[in-house]
Amino acid sequence: MAEGERHPPPDSSEETPPATQNFIIPKKEIHTVPDMGKWKRSQAYADYIGFILTLNEGVKGKKLTFDYKVSEAIEKLVALLDTLDRWIDETPPVDQPSRFGNKAYRTWYAKLDQEAENLVASVVPTHLAAAVPEVAVYLKEAVGNSTRIDYGTGHEAAFAAFLCCLCKIGVLRVDDQVAIVFKVFDRYLEVMRKLQKTYRMEPAGSQGVWGLDDFQFLPFIWGSSQLIDEDRPLCRALQPAVEHQCCPLMVQSEPGPHPHV
Repeated sequence: MAEGERHPPPDSSEETPPATQNFIIPKKEIHTVPDMGKWKRSQAYADYIGFILTLNEGVKGKKLTFDYKVSEAIEKLVALLDTLDRWIDETPPVDQPSRFGNKAYRTWYAKLDQEAENLVASVVPTHLAAAVPEVAVYLKEAVGNSTRIDYGTGHEAAFAAFLCCLCKIGVLRVDDQVAIVFKVFDRYLEVMRKLQKTYRMEPAGSQGVWGLDDFQFLPFIWGSSQLIDEDRPLCRALQPAVEHQCCPLMVQSEPGPHPHV
């Protein structure tokens, strides 16, 4: 990851990807504390944060029942997540002495590791096939760690990076913003919860009371944006999430707020 002057995020109105793009297999570049400085000064960081904030603005004041466009690319991403969900059903937990970290997860993950590029290729147009190996890495990093059998906010961040990559290469467009959060990310949360519950995955890098949730973070950002301009008391909106010990505050329809769990 190159260190240098950070450029402003690309214009969100731009829907056409650059004519020529070079793709490389991602590798870990943050190993020490000083490396974080390089990351924060990078164009990749600006693009990633810009992506998060753009989606945040896109869902501002909107409920899950808001009428939004669902493109073919969005439908394909949901189908991809449906496949991951089906594989969980096909890979039941095994009997083992340990209560947490069911080893059947490794079998499930091995299938994803083998099929990830095919799954991404089902979403990416053929003229962008060169991007598939790079984008597939983010998908594989978005579902947990097969060695530790854990899942945390870093994996969630990888899924956001996966979606950001699809935007960068033009698979997802500006008018997909609401559907990315309300349809794709919402479905991702459902599949991740199913993974966590089925295989008793432990939280990765949990900071206890320092963190809002052991597993997710982005729903607090996008969910709080949804609550902007709400005329109901905030405590009423937050109460169901606290009672369920779940993070999402995806606001639905009247008569009352309910987290999408």
